[in-house]
Amino acid sequence: MEATSLTNTVAESEAQAALRERQGKGARYDSPAAPASDLTLARLGTAYFARSLNAIRDEDLSQDSLIPGWSRRHVIAFVAYQARQLALAIEAVHEGAPLPEIDQAGMLALVDDGATLPARALRNLVDHAEVHLNVGWRDLSASAWQEAIKWDGALLPLRMTPWIRARSVWVHAVDLDNQGSYLDFPPVLLEAMAVELVRDNEFGHSSLTRNAGGVWIVNSLKAESSVSGAPADIVRWLSGRGARRLSKTAESVSSFDLTRWPPVPTRPA
Repeated sequence: MEATSLTNTVAESEAQAALRERQGKGARYDSPAAPASDLTLARLGTAYFARSLNAIRDEDLSQDSLIPGWSRRHVIAFVAYQARQLALAIEAVHEGAPLPEIDQAGMLALVDDGATLPARALRNLVDHAEVHLNVGWRDLSASAWQEAIKWDGALLPLRMTPWIRARSVWVHAVDLDNQGSYLDFPPVLLEAMAVELVRDNEFGHSSLTRNAGGVWIVNSLKAESSVSGAPADIVRWLSGRGARRLSKTAESVSSFDLTRWPPVPTRPA
């Protein structure tokens, strides 16, 4: 088994080396020190968001999103400017420049302005900002991945930025209220989000368990109650997007300000 594994590893390395030689010096690759699984989730989520956005006609962009008080335009602008601000901060780390900082009020001001852009400009903003962020990630060295940036009043480890982006693009694709569904989320994403939400929300002193049938159960010690359901439905409810197909009627998690969720963690994962 070990010999076979070593042979496969060598073959994979040789194939990657051959690919890089064909693509030339201008091609960019993630550092081996990068958080590969989170980057994969972020990039898959970006494609998922793009499909949802591309299915919306320009004249329908001003319709309400699932976030109270926000149109689809606001959601799109948020996704774009989040990528842009992360990219600028990462760029500063890469260049050794002073770290830029944007707080929540500044971000929401950008979103309000971005929501007024013409449809084509708004779509281009999303595309260009995402390319900017992806290039920033791929330019980071192994040592740079250990640095931190300023984000919403706190120091945020760079290693957490792909996870922040992954949560955001997947959830906000659903917020566009056009074909997006938590049922489409990768299982590994659902599990990570559920663990984080149960740990950080104000549902009570809670725990997450699962039974042999794959049903997830959120137990609230504070309320002496529990809510159970399929993983996608549990995460949908915990993230403040409403209760569907759960074991009991669960009230929305009112403690979330949906314009801010997914929140930026203030501690390393």
